[in-house]
Amino acid sequence: MQLCDQILIHGVCHLDGCTARHDVHSCTLCRVYYASAAELERHNTDRRHLKRTEQHRKKLAGLSKPVRCTICPVNLSNVTLYEQHARGRRHRLALEQQGLDDHDDPGPEELEVPPHTNHCEICDTNIPLIYWQKHLKGLRHSQAQGFVVLESALEEAERDKNGIVVSEGPDFGLLEWTDTVVEHDTKLSVQNNNTTTVVLTDARITSHYKVRASLSHFYLPLYVKGLRISSGAKTNIAITFGPRNVRGRFQDRIELHFEDLVLKKRFAITRPLNATVGVKADYEALRPKAPYVRPKLKTEEPISDPIPGIAPPALAAIVWKVALPKFPIPPGLKELAFGNGTYKELAKKVRNAFLPRDFDCDTYGRHLKVMIWIEEEQARRDLQLYNLSGTTLTRSGVHYNLTVDGLAEKRPSIIVGDKIYVKNYGSSSERWFEGHVHRVYEKSVDLRFHDSFNSYKGQKYDVRFDLNRLTLRRMHQALSSAFTRPEVLFPDQSHVVSLRAPTASRMDDIRCVDRKVGDNKPQLAAVTAIVHRPAGSVPFVIFGPPGTGKTVTMVEAIRQVLYSNPNARILACAPSNSASDIIAERLTDLGKSQIFRLIAPSRSPTVVPQAVKNIAMLNSDGVFSVPPVAQLQKFRVVVSTCFSASVPHGIGVPRGHFTHIFIDEAGQAQEPEVMIPIKTMADNNTNVILSGDCKQLGPIVRSGVARELGLAKSYLDRLMENPIYDQDRGYAKTIVKLTKNWRSHPSILKFPNDEFYKGELEACGDPLVTRSLLRWDELPTPNFPIIFHGISGKDMREASSPSFFNIDEASLVKTYVQKLFDDRRLRLTPQHIGIISPYNAQVAKIRGILPGKAKEIKVGSVEEFQGQERRVIIISTVRSSVDFVKYDLRHTLGFVANQRRFNVAVTRAQALLIVIGDPLVLSLDPLWKSFINHVHIHGGYIGKKIDWDPTEAVDRSARYDEQRRRTDLDAMEELIERTKSLVIGQSEDLAERDDDDELEGNVDKPWREDE
Repeated sequence: MQLCDQILIHGVCHLDGCTARHDVHSCTLCRVYYASAAELERHNTDRRHLKRTEQHRKKLAGLSKPVRCTICPVNLSNVTLYEQHARGRRHRLALEQQGLDDHDDPGPEELEVPPHTNHCEICDTNIPLIYWQKHLKGLRHSQAQGFVVLESALEEAERDKNGIVVSEGPDFGLLEWTDTVVEHDTKLSVQNNNTTTVVLTDARITSHYKVRASLSHFYLPLYVKGLRISSGAKTNIAITFGPRNVRGRFQDRIELHFEDLVLKKRFAITRPLNATVGVKADYEALRPKAPYVRPKLKTEEPISDPIPGIAPPALAAIVWKVALPKFPIPPGLKELAFGNGTYKELAKKVRNAFLPRDFDCDTYGRHLKVMIWIEEEQARRDLQLYNLSGTTLTRSGVHYNLTVDGLAEKRPSIIVGDKIYVKNYGSSSERWFEGHVHRVYEKSVDLRFHDSFNSYKGQKYDVRFDLNRLTLRRMHQALSSAFTRPEVLFPDQSHVVSLRAPTASRMDDIRCVDRKVGDNKPQLAAVTAIVHRPAGSVPFVIFGPPGTGKTVTMVEAIRQVLYSNPNARILACAPSNSASDIIAERLTDLGKSQIFRLIAPSRSPTVVPQAVKNIAMLNSDGVFSVPPVAQLQKFRVVVSTCFSASVPHGIGVPRGHFTHIFIDEAGQAQEPEVMIPIKTMADNNTNVILSGDCKQLGPIVRSGVARELGLAKSYLDRLMENPIYDQDRGYAKTIVKLTKNWRSHPSILKFPNDEFYKGELEACGDPLVTRSLLRWDELPTPNFPIIFHGISGKDMREASSPSFFNIDEASLVKTYVQKLFDDRRLRLTPQHIGIISPYNAQVAKIRGILPGKAKEIKVGSVEEFQGQERRVIIISTVRSSVDFVKYDLRHTLGFVANQRRFNVAVTRAQALLIVIGDPLVLSLDPLWKSFINHVHIHGGYIGKKIDWDPTEAVDRSARYDEQRRRTDLDAMEELIERTKSLVIGQSEDLAERDDDDELEGNVDKPWREDE
């Protein structure tokens, strides 16, 4: 549907029965507007819009104004470049020549318009003189002119005019939500200060122009057409807001059309309409504590010659025989990877300057090391955001306690043994004291300084956190090892020629401890293939979609290897302690003499399950340690994280001691992380077995440059791109895909199964669990255990936290939790429910608002729930602003355009899945739009109505998106031509309205997003 011509000219439509669109969608930053919300949403994620947004942010912060160095002199395009220039040799030399030092540096002066440029007021940008004429004729300038015209028309429509004064737009404020149908009324006053009678010819709600007027929640209860308003008279227009049991935020516009009977002149005045529906107590409890202030990354001077602190006993818990080198960042890499340019541009520079030309066995280590160094520097910079200024320390015996906000959420992540530096607040000359972390609590840490450190009550300090490089050095050490077997690093067809799938008789010979594995053909095939695998084979992959029992399969395979091979020695790893604990717990029946859980000394014993603690080792200081090498080698199974898997090598266990290396959840780890156990412990006869799902969450990578270079691709992902890991041709030789889902109700499983797993998964969960909530009264459709609750909220941030929260959604989550507990027939406990949100701030808000026993419910990120399941999963997607979707895309956050995060989130539920989100924003992503359609078609959708046909197929192809984009642009071109004709035809009448300037803009070139 096309945009109404009248909107372009007057900002409001005067035509009765007009069927064109009247809801204009504009981007004030780029100065363009569109006839559909979908087109604006696509624009908001466009690269050019993102770039202008960043430029605008810098401009507001004073970072993008051109400056002139008064010392050198030289012109620079922004303050950031000046700071780099001021640290340079040329600038320092110029200071010395003028007898000045750093403290006397007068700094830069601002240049409003750089030399040899003109400032375009319409586009709000500086243009070099040589490009000035080209700019005036260009489409970008034409777009901006068109936007100025439309913006002016819309502003004009809101102005009082011709003696008519309309009261401010009604804001119904925050209205208490109830289950019953309630309507709210208000009035809009119209005062005629004219000397003649004016007729109110019509009053309309803008959204009623749409084909689906039922989407509107505002309406006019009384007929007001033809109402005469005498000179000096005042009348009221009733407006009703009906939420119709929908919560969230509502916006619309009322249009009042008048006619002056004497002058025979028509005009219109508009006013915005706003309302919010929710639980008032929740909104008050969750409102921002302070306005958001964007944290600034300061350029910190390096700490030199600190006064050393006293290390905790944990650092001496293990006696190392193999030295761990420092592996410093090579000169020039940091400057190149963190220079000016996009991630792709910087990655290209790094690739050309530092990466080997080929990625093969010979260059493998050098290739991945570069990415780790870049990731390290990014982590160091991220850590600086948590540095403290003006904080206090509390003495407790020989320790000093430091409060660290966000510690419970690992923001920042601190472990025993880390270093934290302090010095007197504001001091520039004093030495820093190095404090070692001895204990980590939920909100604070205990530090131990040099004995000369002394602090009085109330004394303030500057605090700096230091990046712990231990895990990074372990990765470098592994990558530096001599192990370069192509069968493991780069397997190909020649390495699998002799491999055969297990025969039926061999499968029958396996006597599984877990009987379910024996009755499950894919699981049994995987176990048999691993047991009979020739020594030194290519890695074997257990491809385990959600709920299919990949860890169960791995544990059974470990048991069967031990039974079949008396000489087998197994190293079993996972990226996280929790995943490693699960493996260890399921093997504890092997006995203390057979299995050892290797735990890092920095881990607190209080968080380790007792069954796992029983097969670990605590020294006399109460710190986790390892036995002597000879004793460690007697264990048939050693379980550790991938990082701690460096310990056997470090204490002297010889390469090849382990016949098998198992790595669970391998898809979540960076490739160098997985290589710690493989490249330090494997020899030519070691078999490697990986378990994971490349359709679920991959490695967490902080650096955009490292991500571009490939660090976000796991070792598992890379192998599964290899033809020899084809699920059909490689079945039971290199890979087995598990297909029986033991977790979810068939309706919950169906969508992700069709989307990610070719519909091959079979719902085999226990009906007593998966069907246990079908009788819940709140289900929109009985026997369909999925709810999508559409709500339009508001993305918010507070204080200095960049994380987002959404009060409207958090309050709705609480309501659902209360309703679940109120229905005693369901017999739910807090352990049955999980709440997922991708933003830490939303997690914290939800935790804080849950009442009573609901506080025991686990609330966390998608990453925290991978590998877990709950009877009920509630997901808060948070996003209600397309403006912030670009933030998520840049930082790989949120759900929009992140298929893996979506997959993990919706596959955690056993019996009930509740998704809360804004359908307008989520439908930006074809995957989410398809999911919303799926739920809508099956009757599970409630809340804010969608403005598209859910039965219409969603085309996922880029070609379709481009075609649709082109169609919209062509329609806009046609609209311009029609508007141009309309303007020419009414030139004499329009001149009386003094709208010439606006109309000139409307006849300019068409608005195109890509130009």
